[in-house]
Amino acid sequence: MASVTSATSAGAGLTAGLRGFREVQRLAYACAEAVAAQLKPGVTERAAARMQREWLRERGVRDWFHLPFAWFGDRTAFVNFRVPLQFFPTNRELEPGMAFILDMAPVHQGFTADIGYSGCLGLNPVHDRLLADLEAHRELILREVRERRPLREIYQDVDRLMVRQGYANRHRAYPFGVIAHKIDRVKERRWSPTLFGFGTQSLKGLASDALQGHRDGWSPLWSPYTFSDHPPQPGLWAVEPHLGFRGTGAKFEEILVVTDSKDPQESAFWLDDDLPHVRRWQEEKAA
Repeated sequence: MASVTSATSAGAGLTAGLRGFREVQRLAYACAEAVAAQLKPGVTERAAARMQREWLRERGVRDWFHLPFAWFGDRTAFVNFRVPLQFFPTNRELEPGMAFILDMAPVHQGFTADIGYSGCLGLNPVHDRLLADLEAHRELILREVRERRPLREIYQDVDRLMVRQGYANRHRAYPFGVIAHKIDRVKERRWSPTLFGFGTQSLKGLASDALQGHRDGWSPLWSPYTFSDHPPQPGLWAVEPHLGFRGTGAKFEEILVVTDSKDPQESAFWLDDDLPHVRRWQEEKAA
């Protein structure tokens, strides 16, 4: 695991391990932006997922926390999702004005990232509003993690903020209703099989964390349930608040670093502020 005892949020202060995680996260977001720029009417979710896989494989990715997903239209809000198989890409075609989400979790040189990129094909005021309102969730999550609030309580506060904004919580549709999960280093192997879309090496690591956490009173899954009723555990968390409104969904997903530092500013920080959704918020404020 990368050192999370004394790293700072300033790029120059990151440990070598954290720089590795930041680099693969930036690689994944670069993939999302490149694929989003190629999307056009008639492209299917399966084609968009394949485009992500091919782009990353061309740049050396051979293993995954999970294979790329793509969701179009009302599937961005997980409308009528009941079983895990519904998350996998379909033949849904992209249409003008339609929202989309690209979600990928590559492992590169042993470092893991899990990102979510929200966009739309042309104008979509509802999507724009959702994406703008996600900024408050990023701020709330960081603030309350620094306060060492129990993860379950932070989850509930995210829920309450969504209600005040007039939105539905769509990350609750994920398995176990998670808003986040821990990620870690993955041992590089020549052969990296997947199981139900998830890399077996990463699943083993998550299972190991779950076993250790069960013994020590914490969980690698950040959920609304009692097993998440504990303070933030030091490590790296892939966090993904997901808003829904009348068949349109939007989210971001990025790495939050939690340390054991007593300094509030160093106790938790977003690994990188140079990400598409953060730049968008900064540009909107500047305008």
